[in-house]
Amino acid sequence: MTPLENAAGRFGPTPPPGHRDWYAHEALRSLPRLVLMVDHNPYSPTYGCFDRSFWHYRTMDFPCGMNQEFCLPLALAYANEYPGNRYRGKERLRELALAAVDYAEKSSHADGTCDDYFPYERALGALVFSLYAMTESCLALGDRDPRRLEFFAKRGRWLISHNETGKLANHQAFAALALYNVFLCTRDEEFRRGSDQFRDLTLSWRHDEGWFQEYEGADPGYHSCLIAFLAKLWKKSRDESLLKPLHEAADFAWWFMHPDGSYAGEYGSRNTYHFYPHGFEVLAGLGNRKAGEIADGFLHRALPDRTRYFNDDDRMAAHYVYDWLHAWEDYAPERTGPAALPAEPEARWFPDARILAVRHRRYHFVLNGSKGGVFKVVTPKGAIASDTGPIGELADGRVFVTHIVDRDQSTAAHEGEGAVHKIVVEGVCQHRKVTLPTPLTMMVFRALLLTVGRFNANLVRSLLQRKLIVGKRRLPLRFRRTVELGTLEVTVTDELERKDPSLRLKRLSVGSDATSIYVANSNTFQESRLLPWQDAGGEIEEFNRTGRLVLERRIDVSGDA
Repeated sequence: MTPLENAAGRFGPTPPPGHRDWYAHEALRSLPRLVLMVDHNPYSPTYGCFDRSFWHYRTMDFPCGMNQEFCLPLALAYANEYPGNRYRGKERLRELALAAVDYAEKSSHADGTCDDYFPYERALGALVFSLYAMTESCLALGDRDPRRLEFFAKRGRWLISHNETGKLANHQAFAALALYNVFLCTRDEEFRRGSDQFRDLTLSWRHDEGWFQEYEGADPGYHSCLIAFLAKLWKKSRDESLLKPLHEAADFAWWFMHPDGSYAGEYGSRNTYHFYPHGFEVLAGLGNRKAGEIADGFLHRALPDRTRYFNDDDRMAAHYVYDWLHAWEDYAPERTGPAALPAEPEARWFPDARILAVRHRRYHFVLNGSKGGVFKVVTPKGAIASDTGPIGELADGRVFVTHIVDRDQSTAAHEGEGAVHKIVVEGVCQHRKVTLPTPLTMMVFRALLLTVGRFNANLVRSLLQRKLIVGKRRLPLRFRRTVELGTLEVTVTDELERKDPSLRLKRLSVGSDATSIYVANSNTFQESRLLPWQDAGGEIEEFNRTGRLVLERRIDVSGDA
């Protein structure tokens, strides 16, 4: 028996920090939440539907196809021996997992596609997430029902001949994985070839620094998802072309595992805290030391200390649960523990990503020069600073920010080494416009979807992307941020200068977690979100009088780690 087992051979409820069983422990205690989401009634027309807002609350007029991925944690818990798994062999879990597959078929469009956020969306993201989860469930359960296999083939054929607008490398990687699973289920070479096509497209969006394109830059959070997806694909296919990109991707990710176990943040292009550990466990098993250190940061701190990110709303709650179970299965026993903060400073400037990462014996610092100099300072005790730049309201009610990616109109210059660095970021402030739905606009939007959108989903998606994500609304207001990093303090100087003399400020702050583009998986929880915003209203009068202002502050990093 291991030290965690009692006399009855059952694992105790809480593993010690760093133990492999934290993966299973965290996943299995999430299972009741997932089972809650599904319609259990075999006589119900929505039996197997995981969209509770549709089948139970009835506040939505269509079911979200993404939610059918919730079947996979149920299938894994039913099929596999995990420590403390009281769900092993519970026949109802198997029934519900397969009912979810059947409901996905029933609720799909005639071409096998599904919707995510609006009718007739035919969302590639929702399709690949759910297709992978359903095929993986059937593989785990040994189910080869011909009707289900034909449904998978229908989805796979649509996927092979379609793509989506925007560059989201994690979606392409997941498409490659989903299609390979369809190949494993059907043994039809068409789907293996389709998987290869999405693999090649994913790899074409790889940068020499090890990261992959996520809309307008590098997002370490989604980067961890991509590593997990490609590592799962490698495990199934043993495709040697994936190994070098995966190892280099892990080397890039290593700079964003913080010493308190948290990972990533608003400094990413898509503002996410995502952390999927399975890919790092796979790479650790292949001898990648940094991948093992990343995974150990999660096992030693993020899970036991609850410093992990929480993305547990009704739409996203299953995303990482099955990845934790896969990480338990592929745990690499040869470990060195989490990366300790170094005695001598280590720094890396990624000029293509415009990201500076510095590891000091007292703290870990990350700044993104593509996002106006958004940065984080994290110690082993937690984040002591999270800064997403000035955010203010003009007299006419418009809100401006400095943190929206705008590489065409911004510059980032870095100099320094060791513990001493200086980075200067300059650019144009942008209007942060939030468009909320109203009954009237929703009626108009639905009418558009039922006519134009029904036959051209990518056109609607492209318009929404330009409006909510990549569109620029520049203002006649420039910013300049200078960050000077030393051994005892971080000095931040923000300057604003108007180019239109009529601009007047009404209020001004420095945000700790402000974001402005639409990303479904942002605005989740990590402890750094509890850091306060800073009021900068004392400089408003100076700006309104002269058209310029300077904000200077210092962050003390001299304390013991």
